[in-house]
Amino acid sequence: MPVIDDRRTIRGHGRRWWRRPATVLLAVLALLGLPGVLPAGEPPPPRGTQQVVFVARIEGVIDLGLAPFVERVLEEAATAGAAAVILEINTFGGRVDAAVLIRDALLRARVRTVAFVNKRAISAGALISLAAETIAMADGGTIGAATPVEIGLPGAPAQPVAEKTVSYMRKEFRATAESRKRPPLLAEAMVDADVEIPGLSDKGKLLTLTTEEALKHGVADFRADNITAVLATLGLADAEIRRATQTWAETLVRFLTHPLVSSLLMTIGILGIIVELRTPGFGVPGALGITSLALFFWGHWLVRLAGWEELLLVGAGVILLAVELFVTPGFGITGIVGLAALLGGLGLSLVGAGATWEVIITAIGQVAVSLLLALAVSLAMLRFLPRLPFGRRLVLETELTAQEGFASAPETDRAWLGKRGTAASTLRPAGIADIEGERVDVVSDGEFIDEGEPITVVRVDGNRIVVRRLRGKD
Repeated sequence: MPVIDDRRTIRGHGRRWWRRPATVLLAVLALLGLPGVLPAGEPPPPRGTQQVVFVARIEGVIDLGLAPFVERVLEEAATAGAAAVILEINTFGGRVDAAVLIRDALLRARVRTVAFVNKRAISAGALISLAAETIAMADGGTIGAATPVEIGLPGAPAQPVAEKTVSYMRKEFRATAESRKRPPLLAEAMVDADVEIPGLSDKGKLLTLTTEEALKHGVADFRADNITAVLATLGLADAEIRRATQTWAETLVRFLTHPLVSSLLMTIGILGIIVELRTPGFGVPGALGITSLALFFWGHWLVRLAGWEELLLVGAGVILLAVELFVTPGFGITGIVGLAALLGGLGLSLVGAGATWEVIITAIGQVAVSLLLALAVSLAMLRFLPRLPFGRRLVLETELTAQEGFASAPETDRAWLGKRGTAASTLRPAGIADIEGERVDVVSDGEFIDEGEPITVVRVDGNRIVVRRLRGKD
């Protein structure tokens, strides 16, 4: 600053100027940039006069990964003291919850926001545009047509949503328009086909405005064909333009939160855990499953869909299913609760702001499909993997034979091997045999043996003594 850089002024007080407390205090305060520290009558220090404008493009599908990008740009622009943030919009729409997140970020932004519709802002793009302080539209532009629809399974057509969802979106559009002093009825007509606007849209038709219509009815503020024209109209023709681009992390998050990718990550994650639970030790399936679920939750955590509640639900579900598999026999209440917790945690990680019951049920259905697919693949792998050449390397094929001294049967039971006797009761197939004067619990090798018929012990399997009927030639 001049007070410090002008060394002649400082030296004018003497070579030992630092011994004067007032001078030292003034210099320190000036270095800190605090106001009101210059002597009376001196002009304030000159500042740079060139203003800064941030420009970010919103194009393609509006997804959840776009919201963190817009929020970052708005925060960086506010921190840099930018004159404005211009969102160049060209989109047919996307997810409602993603548009709501961006809408909220624009309404609370600490910097001037401008939506430049070049060439279209349809559906979710219309809500984002209405949330900006200023709307500029290029020639031939369109804005509107924001009917919410419900996306089904991959390949299935979109379905209309329930009336309560339309009502919610209609009020979102109206509230956004009211906050920016734009015609609220026109905003409602973009969502609800029952709202009629004489001369613009008939009942049963959604409202879509051209550039001329948007300017005429107060939705758009001015016309501009490029960013330079927008800046000129805003009085920022000489401003420095900083074009914001997505970081690699934001691009990765958008990829991970894509519906198809998130479904694939869920399927691989559940599959890896199931295979790991059914095989001893901890190996590649478990590591792959945990990595897939970690990527799934990391992406959805960053876009503020997944939280600690969802993580705890999924963790509890996995633990309960493990208890059901290894501790309690069969499939009972523990397995049902674990499965419900797993479905709930993953399903809630797919929905965001403004989600209705229809959206939540659809998300849980998506998780259920991933779970069923993982179960089917795991059963196929556990059945056919040992038969494949590379699968045999993963299976221990060494046999522990009785001849080598390895046997689970007690020595007293093994002593009956080869002995003969008679059936003391009917063997159907289990019963009692009389062998060398002792009553022994036995089981036949598959056939029924009547009481009193001669038998012989053919093998001992664990605690089972297996017998068969003696034939005349035996």
